[in-house]
Amino acid sequence: MSEKIKAQHLDRKACLYIRQSSPFQVRNYEESRRLQYAMAQRLRDLGWRDVETIDGDQGRTADGTQDRASFDRMVADVCLGKVGIVAARELSRLARNSPEWQHLIEVCRVVDTVLTDHDTVYDARHGNDRLLLGLKGNINEYELDILRARSVEARHQKARRGELVVVAPVGFVKTEGAHPLEKDPDLRVQQSIKLVFDKFFELGSARQTLMWFIEKGLELPATHPGPAGWHTVWKRPSYGAVVKFLTNPTYAGAYAYGHVEVKRELREGRIRRVYRPKARGEYSVLIKGHHEGYITWDGFQRISEILTKNAQDFNGTSTGAAKKGSALLAGLLRCRRCGRKISVRYTGAAPRDKFVRYICNRGRLDQGEPKCISFGGIWADDAISAEVLRVVQPGAIEAATLAASEEAQGRDAVLAALETEIKAARYEADLAARKYDAADPDNRLVTDELEKRWNAALEKVRVIESRIQEARSEHQAAQPPDPKVFEKLAEHVEGVWNDLSADVRIKKRIIRTLIEEIVVHADDAAGELHLLVHWKGGLHSELRLPRRRRGQCRTNTSADVLEAIRLLSLILDDRTIAGVLNRNDLLTGRGNRWSREGITTHRSYHNIPVYSPEKAKAEGWMNLTRAAAYAGVTARTLRRLVKSGDISAIHPLPDSPWIFKRADLDVPAVRKRLALATGGKRHPTGPELGQLSLDLPTT
Repeated sequence: MSEKIKAQHLDRKACLYIRQSSPFQVRNYEESRRLQYAMAQRLRDLGWRDVETIDGDQGRTADGTQDRASFDRMVADVCLGKVGIVAARELSRLARNSPEWQHLIEVCRVVDTVLTDHDTVYDARHGNDRLLLGLKGNINEYELDILRARSVEARHQKARRGELVVVAPVGFVKTEGAHPLEKDPDLRVQQSIKLVFDKFFELGSARQTLMWFIEKGLELPATHPGPAGWHTVWKRPSYGAVVKFLTNPTYAGAYAYGHVEVKRELREGRIRRVYRPKARGEYSVLIKGHHEGYITWDGFQRISEILTKNAQDFNGTSTGAAKKGSALLAGLLRCRRCGRKISVRYTGAAPRDKFVRYICNRGRLDQGEPKCISFGGIWADDAISAEVLRVVQPGAIEAATLAASEEAQGRDAVLAALETEIKAARYEADLAARKYDAADPDNRLVTDELEKRWNAALEKVRVIESRIQEARSEHQAAQPPDPKVFEKLAEHVEGVWNDLSADVRIKKRIIRTLIEEIVVHADDAAGELHLLVHWKGGLHSELRLPRRRRGQCRTNTSADVLEAIRLLSLILDDRTIAGVLNRNDLLTGRGNRWSREGITTHRSYHNIPVYSPEKAKAEGWMNLTRAAAYAGVTARTLRRLVKSGDISAIHPLPDSPWIFKRADLDVPAVRKRLALATGGKRHPTGPELGQLSLDLPTT
């Protein structure tokens, strides 16, 4: 026994700390693990009976960048005076960074706890031992730096040759030889990854690509670690998986290394590793044409540009992704006064995107600056749409034919993906059948489970077959594109563009394909809005729009409601018209109930004359009551004649007054019909002489 070990040390427990730096060492360095656990016998030989083995930090480095809960618990026990000795096979197992190492030595010195490794006992109260422990701690830390530097340099040298592949991305496999990466031989994997890029180029958005895969019920491949290494599994698509496919240069046939920067930062009193992606020009190694890819390098750069523009950036040049909002110019407008991007605001009842307003308020929100400009979006959108239609109309036929062809190709891609999926499902079913046949029939514990798996595989095959049948039915029902039909549609491009059922995202993508940016300036003196359009290719044009004055309103009120207002204005005033529209559950373009002011505004904007009793009398417009009095019949009789088609009348809404014109009642045929309706002597309602009475006689 060492003379440094006293009775007070033996009265306390001994702590044996065991650690290996990585999971790889834990799995493969078994002899090192055995030597560390054997230190427990050395502690017993030194006189301890209570030996606690602490091995909860297996697979964690001691460089200070990872939390070690077991080490912290051991230090806490040392501080409480519960530990007489701290042991490790090598002192480098305890810590490889100065803060934790020096803290442990200082705690052991204060509470009189000794330390030991496989051959020496150290007392932190002795100056020589404390000096030796400090030197060993510095050497351990320096040794770790040397090992790390050698490892990093070796990795860099191998990476510069394009031979370092830690884990192959999904869709690739590691190989030995000059080309360490090759495409996955599974055709289903290849087709799925290729389909991701094709749909992104078609839809122009990573999220829309994800939603398309989910809508079609298609899965995407992913790699998963297992006992035999990494293998491919099929999962429901996620946004992160789609973005990884789109942003990894490996799929463009390039070898990239060092695309992530690793820094150490002090957070919450601990050193943490922080990972930040680098820009493409800052990669340590980038070798183009390194292997066969799924897309070209030019295609990968195009994807990067689209993703950059889809990102929201109010002060930059990105336009943001095309979303469902009705603002066609969202992301394209820039204020000439302050140079910032103009944002969008929607107003009105549900849906919230009925009315668009463009507002430049980033300066007010960020720096508290005065309010900049704002203007209604409907006029601006219509003006730019007219310019875009003027540009695209010559190529409308070709674009429509191409769109129809792409739609047919999309249906073919879905059908091809399902066909490869059914092949994989049938293979799994056959494999499950072979396993069931190979099992001992008498061992029901095994055969029952194998039978369940076989049935599940067969059910999956049936589900995919039904989906294939549906896809083929849709494919057969779809008619091939007819150029003659597109020639007729090309004459109505404006009507198709303004149709309410048209997808606003497609219109936004068309506008962004043609227009780079629109600079807006509000001329308050002239009451105009200047739009300087920067077209793709370097051309520029300027539009001047009158600004809406206070009190003006432009809405999306339907044509049917406007026609009803025009007809009701012949016999009713504005307040009564508002009541009639509300009674028929008709709302304004903003989703509100009608008021007298709203009727007046709409009449003024659409040039609908106001109701005038003198004008109505002069032109002969009457309601049902006045028309019945003029015709000399009851209102019920007149309504019956209208319903039978004998008399013409206007009924704008189901619950609204009838509108008659005096000239229609003065037609000779109508007068004759009215005379017939009122001909003959009428008697008051009462009992007839021939009717028997049911009263009982009283005499």
